[in-house]
Amino acid sequence: MLDQSTPKGRILAAALALAAAKDWAQVSLLDIAQEAKVPLGEMRGLLASKAAIIAELLRAVDREVLSRTERVAGQEKRDLLFDVLMTRFDVLSPHKAAIKSMAKSAGADLSLAVPLLASQHWMLEAAGIDTSGPGGGLRVAGLAGVYASVFRTWLEDEDPGHARTMAALDRRLRRGERTLSQLDAVAAGVERLATAVPQFLRALAEAGRKARAPGDATAAAEEPKS
Repeated sequence: MLDQSTPKGRILAAALALAAAKDWAQVSLLDIAQEAKVPLGEMRGLLASKAAIIAELLRAVDREVLSRTERVAGQEKRDLLFDVLMTRFDVLSPHKAAIKSMAKSAGADLSLAVPLLASQHWMLEAAGIDTSGPGGGLRVAGLAGVYASVFRTWLEDEDPGHARTMAALDRRLRRGERTLSQLDAVAAGVERLATAVPQFLRALAEAGRKARAPGDATAAAEEPKS
């Protein structure tokens, strides 16, 4: 997953090693730079904060999951999404101690909201589920809630086969599927409204323009005769 022939790859690997060894909150950028054998000035230009390091780790996981995803002809999208997310947990598994440490310390960092949502966007795309428009935004947000819930189960799941994680993910996806089908109907209504309202306003404006146009037939009929 990490190309340690590059400075960025070594920084990420160092961050994971240090987070696995101690509380992520106690790990400094200097610690990471020294562990990675990357000058601090160079690290500043690559990954200038611990949040940036986590965001880059998320992107690295995304790339690895996408490279492993294979579609089976006729497979339901929900089943494919299940496989995609379980692949994600498989990719994370060798680094579980580090991920647990990072999650504990960085869980409330709002700057990570964007890369976390971006990851869910790509997981949906890998499963062939559209993420465009209002409906797509709802799907991304919905999957983010599902993933966050199952992620907590995964952190405590010591079974090598991830039995608890698989059960929780299946349960939450089935529940989310029902919810999202309802939200899709709402989103479709919003899209129709977003299209209809501008058309209606343009029609009103055009009607008003014609009514004020010189030579209007009605105005001419009402003009007093001399």
